[in-house]
Amino acid sequence: MDKLWNRNYIKVMIANFSLFFAFYLLTPLLPLYLHETFGATKDVIGLVLSGYTITALLFRPFSGYVVDSFPRKTVLMVCFASFAIFFAGYLAAGTLLLFTIVRTLHGGPFGALTVANSTVAIDVLPSSRRNEGIGYYGLSNNLAMAIAPTFAIFVYTQTHNFELLFWLALAIATFGWMVDATVTVSSPQQGKSERVLSLDRFFLARGWLLGVNMVFFGFCFGVMSNYLAIYGKQVLGITGGTGTWFMLCSIGLILSRLQGGKALRQGRLTHNASEGMVISLIGYTLFILLPTIGDSQFFTLHSSFFTYAGYYSSALLIGLGNGHMWPAFQNMMISMAHHNERGTANSTILISWDVGMGLGILAGGAIAEHFGYGTAFWTVTAMNAIGVALYFLKTRVFFLARRIEG
Repeated sequence: MDKLWNRNYIKVMIANFSLFFAFYLLTPLLPLYLHETFGATKDVIGLVLSGYTITALLFRPFSGYVVDSFPRKTVLMVCFASFAIFFAGYLAAGTLLLFTIVRTLHGGPFGALTVANSTVAIDVLPSSRRNEGIGYYGLSNNLAMAIAPTFAIFVYTQTHNFELLFWLALAIATFGWMVDATVTVSSPQQGKSERVLSLDRFFLARGWLLGVNMVFFGFCFGVMSNYLAIYGKQVLGITGGTGTWFMLCSIGLILSRLQGGKALRQGRLTHNASEGMVISLIGYTLFILLPTIGDSQFFTLHSSFFTYAGYYSSALLIGLGNGHMWPAFQNMMISMAHHNERGTANSTILISWDVGMGLGILAGGAIAEHFGYGTAFWTVTAMNAIGVALYFLKTRVFFLARRIEG
């Protein structure tokens, strides 16, 4: 059997860990930063934070095209350098307007970098281990999610210094760039002029329904990841639980990647996707349902138990679910693409996630401002349920009919 853990694959995973560590170092605390530093309201926070995702979304299609058309190592290094440099912009942004501009523009290199790095990871994997390798590649994201928010919250509670976090993010991103600089990419590039310029150069049209389905799941995590800290502090009274939530979510993600590796290796993509979506739906439901039960008159004496049980059990279940669902959807999209469309396939699934994330951040802030965070998270549960129903009714059959064998 071909070797999975080759030197270049390990390096790309380390770089990916650095990329997402820098990202998650700031994500859970930015709503607090905007509120405490600039006095931003909930809907303004949603508007500011959604700019990052919207810009990433706009860059994704062109990123897939560039990655498939030009030397991937060069594209990767330029994207990573740009991503790292933008962290310095947060240090210079002294007003809400400047911060909004920097945060919005930062989404561009992030969107391009995640496409480039994951495509290089596919290139350095042996074809016989690709499904499995893509699943394990996500472990680097998951480990970053497990460690970075907890570390960030610890640093903040000890120092109350957001500038220190910005410096740390800059340093860690720079380290990732240095690691990627040592990766050898030897896969042949396709001729740029041999293919007609069409929609499939920017978006894998054959996989459109998979992309639509992923929007629903991205919406849910967009609300959860960006409003978890402020919801826990202001509504549930859980002031130090955000880091623990992300750690438990990441443990679930890691366990699912390890447990689901065999199924991916056997090509059981639809099985992994189905299992993951149902588990996630249970997690999102418990997150909002159990605290609501605890607030009822009958369970008043045990309200704190229901609150904490829903809060922390949801983290593990959402992690387990997404850890099964995400690599399955990514592999399904890639298996609907030709060799010279891997970058486009990667960008397509990430575009769909970004659309969902952006809509979730925008809608979550607006709903919370006018109807409260409880309504926002009930909306998350409803959107997740719609996504699950769409998959079982339409998407699964759509994929099986359009996959490219071999």
